[in-house]
Amino acid sequence: MGLTSYLWSAAPFVAMITVECTDVGISVISKAALTKGMSNIVSVVYYNALGTLILLPYLIFCRNKQLPLTFSLLWRFFLLGLIGSSGQIVYLTGVKYSSPTLSSALVNLIPIFTFLLAVIFRMEKLELGRSSSQAKALGAVVAVTGAFVVTLYKGPSVLMASSPSNFPQNLHLSDQSKWIIGGFLIVLVCLSSATWNVVQAATVKEYPDKMTTVFFYTFFITIQSLVFSLILERSPTAWKLKSNVEVAAIVCTAIFGSLFRIAIHTWCLQKKGPVYVSMFKPLGIVVAVVLTVIFLGDTLYLGSVIGSVIIAIGFYTVMWGQAKEKNMVLENEVSRLESSGQKDPLIPSS
Repeated sequence: MGLTSYLWSAAPFVAMITVECTDVGISVISKAALTKGMSNIVSVVYYNALGTLILLPYLIFCRNKQLPLTFSLLWRFFLLGLIGSSGQIVYLTGVKYSSPTLSSALVNLIPIFTFLLAVIFRMEKLELGRSSSQAKALGAVVAVTGAFVVTLYKGPSVLMASSPSNFPQNLHLSDQSKWIIGGFLIVLVCLSSATWNVVQAATVKEYPDKMTTVFFYTFFITIQSLVFSLILERSPTAWKLKSNVEVAAIVCTAIFGSLFRIAIHTWCLQKKGPVYVSMFKPLGIVVAVVLTVIFLGDTLYLGSVIGSVIIAIGFYTVMWGQAKEKNMVLENEVSRLESSGQKDPLIPSS
């Protein structure tokens, strides 16, 4: 029983590490497929269509029929899909111009942006007189600063640190411009993802059937990205998958980047809470560095390392502030219950 209990308690830890590894792996495969000429717009259509087909049996046979699908709810799904479809296209463009290492560093901005939007829309309180609120505000500033560092400053190669220039000798100005453009595109995706989190939080409260929400999310993304592709991608050959890498990228993204990740995140959120899930985000930076250097032959730049460390520090500072505030709320609740219990009169004995 002791071993079984230990393994069960360790399951969320193993699951979250697996999700972070698969997320970075998908970025690496997508980068390889995009380098071979796969259209980023067409790929979004393909893997969301595949994800929709996989979830179709659930919608038909397992959906909670007692939860009605109203027009306003479908409109909310459409809005979530619009944010997602545009974000996915822009994200793949950003990865194509930069690298999976940069994207893994910058995605840590998503919870930071989510926190800032929650403060703006008064979903989160920010009382600067408290140390926890000060930590969250400082962490957000530090993380955003790290994003600028990792995007704007490549610095010398870590493996060629003696290079006298901030730009390696094999790095052309056009490559540096693409890196910066790619970084800012990924930052925009992080902001849109944070917006999606806020809208999704309100949607789940109204409609708790998560898998049905995911189905309509992927369904609307498929339709919307198809419209985008017909406007932006005029070449008929872009719809032809020319290599096994392109096929693997689409299948892996549909299965692991969408369905598997959402299922694991939902399970871990129920067992451990959002702070626990968020703590694994910086792990993606390490995994991305290893995979991109080994499989893509990317150069590891000093700016990426420095910026990633700054983002991680800011990220964990915000998480610490949130955890401290939650502990304060629990302590206040316990104190309130204890004080109310002491004030209750004793029941007279008969």
